[in-house]
Amino acid sequence: MQLQTILNRVQKHKSFVYGATRWTVVKNQPGIEIEIQARKNGRPLCSGCHTPRPGYDRLPVRRFEFVPLWGLFIFFLYALRRVDCPRCGVTVEEIPWAEGKHQQTTTYRWFLARWAKRLPWNQVAHAFGTSWDAVYSAVLMAVVWGLEHRRWQGIEAIGIDEIQWLRGHRYLTLVYEISSGVKRLLYIGKDRTEQSLRTFFHLLGTKGCAALLYICTDMWPAYLTVSREMAGRAVQILDRFHIMKKFNESIDQVRRDEARRMQQQGYQPVLRHARWCLLKNPDHLTPTQATKLSELMSYNLRSVRAYLLREEFQRFWQYKRPKAAGRFLDDWCKRAMRSKLEPIKKVVGTLRRHRELLLNWFVAQGKMSSGAVEGMNNNAKVVMRKAYGFREFRSVEVALYHTLGDLPEPIFAHKFC
Repeated sequence: MQLQTILNRVQKHKSFVYGATRWTVVKNQPGIEIEIQARKNGRPLCSGCHTPRPGYDRLPVRRFEFVPLWGLFIFFLYALRRVDCPRCGVTVEEIPWAEGKHQQTTTYRWFLARWAKRLPWNQVAHAFGTSWDAVYSAVLMAVVWGLEHRRWQGIEAIGIDEIQWLRGHRYLTLVYEISSGVKRLLYIGKDRTEQSLRTFFHLLGTKGCAALLYICTDMWPAYLTVSREMAGRAVQILDRFHIMKKFNESIDQVRRDEARRMQQQGYQPVLRHARWCLLKNPDHLTPTQATKLSELMSYNLRSVRAYLLREEFQRFWQYKRPKAAGRFLDDWCKRAMRSKLEPIKKVVGTLRRHRELLLNWFVAQGKMSSGAVEGMNNNAKVVMRKAYGFREFRSVEVALYHTLGDLPEPIFAHKFC
């Protein structure tokens, strides 16, 4: 089987044929050069208006890099024709295997973009003998095409959260679709302001906002305000993860204050190495941590009282009806206010201020998973770690959309990977 036969099977181009092939050496590695010739009965397309026009003359032969085969560099050789177009003037013809002045074929660029989802970009560049800039250009092409062709219909549930991407409290606002069976990144906004989130709802449009059934978010006031303003018909739900995170922060504050006071008063340091015993889910404790927690329960400690209040509150999530859950919440808040633990009392204030949103969790129970937002956030942090620290917002935006956006791709005769 000849190489031309293989290429005609996986990469056939209308009005062009593959010609002679020859060996070459690139970066001290063997490669193959394949000539491409235009059919005699084919007219070149104007790159401006995409219309067949008469030829003008030819440019010098250019080399286009194709997907490596059998560990060999593959290059297409072709002398582009110039076109005499009455509308656009004299232009270079449009060719189906490459775009603009790129020296890599479009197929090869999509090949690099797919590998960039699996490996850090510098590793992709090293593996295929190209540059980091070439990989970034390929990913950017894939993201731009995907964003132009992605669907916005059928979005019923979204999750809104922020992640820090630079030091100095530099945040990104991330919006995910968390509808049943669909988990994808919809929008990335710079900073965590009302305007950054409002831009997403403008992109979604009036019909899209009206179609939203559930919005899951944390307690950041800007997110709550804009969500209520732009999609008032949707049920707003507070993310359970953030609620319990508040509890853990309060327990840790009580433990630190108590450990410091016991040290000053000369008591035995029973709270040493006790942080994760109090913060972790009891089912996830190691045998050593479980033994330590059992030991702490024998002492009348403020930290233990805070821990028991948190564990008692966990019953809140087991209710099925909002009315019964509301009664439990009110009773628990009264008991917690009598605990004389200031960090816990602050949590009580937060829960009371967001009581209605907390009870909305039961309205949507079983219809969406708020934990999906945190899972997607963890994936976003992994993407940024693999990138070894982007400093430009555009680079972060491209990397996150590429990996988490579930963006569509054009249909190819062969994908190569």
